Order: sequence, then C-alpha cells, then structure tokens
Amino acid sequence: MKKLAIGLFVILATACQQQKIGYVDTVELLEGYQEKIDVETRFNTKRSAFTKKRDSISQAFQLELQDFQTKAQKMSQKNAQEEYNLLQQRGQFVGQQLQQEEQQLQQTSQTEIDSIVSKVKKEIKAFGKANGYTYILSGGDGGAVLHGNDADDLTDKVLKILNDKYKK
Repeated sequence: MKKLAIGLFVILATACQQQKIGYVDTVELLEGYQEKIDVETRFNTKRSAFTKKRDSISQAFQLELQDFQTKAQKMSQKNAQEEYNLLQQRGQFVGQQLQQEEQQLQQTSQTEIDSIVSKVKKEIKAFGKANGYTYILSGGDGGAVLHGNDADDLTDKVLKILNDKYKK
C-alpha cells in the first residue's frame, strides 16, 4: 500500500511538472499590435475631422447669432423673439446631430477595438494549444500575473504572430 501511494505521488508530481504555463502582457501586446495601431490612427483622424467640423459649425453659428443681435435692435420685439426662437431651435437641432455623429463615431471605434481584443484572445488560445501550454495567464495592468520569469513571457511571440497575420 505504501509503495502504491509513493508511486501515485510520483505519477502526480510528474504530471504536474509537465504542465506548461506562460503569460502574456496584454497591455504591451495591444500597444504593439499593428492592426490596433492602425484602427486608432484611423479613428484619431476621423475624430480630428469631426472636431474641426464641429468647431466650424459652432463658429458659424456664433457669427450668425452676433449678426442676429445686431439686426434684432432694429426689429420689433415680437419679430425679434420669433427669429430668436427659430435660431435657437436650429442651434439645438444642429447640436443634437453633432452629438449623434460623435456617439456613432465612438460606438464604431469601440466595436472595432472589441473585435481586435477578441481576435487577440483567440490567437493567444490558438498559440497555447499549438504549443502545448496548459495555461496562459494575463499580465500587465489589471492582469493576473504580478511576477513571472522572462522565459515564460509569450508576449513577443504572440505579437509577432498577430502582426504577421495582419500584414497578410
């Protein structure tokens, strides 16, 4: 019985030693992933164009408002109030449209980033299976690995695979 227990312990210890565990610094991985960099660049360009458009519309509306204030002095109280109300309604409408456009831009950006994160997770899983890893842990900000041996860091390997696939 004693020999059986020792034999079982040796088998279990050997099985545990054969498990491969690695980790990936997900922050570093995503910062170096070219597809994510390209998506961020594209959306920063769109965001910049939107900001210029919004600023231009805002400036034009301010000029129109100043022009109205000059004209309003020569108008009757009733006509000035009616025109001011129309101007205010148009300003609210334009503001709502710009807000919707900005929200759409943010949603589209977030959807693409979420898709990239999903793709990265799938690639990490595929890498782990292909290379016999029992576990691949997440490192970086908010990750589960507080310390790991450099030899167990798979970040560069996975990043190379992701970027090579993206180039194709």
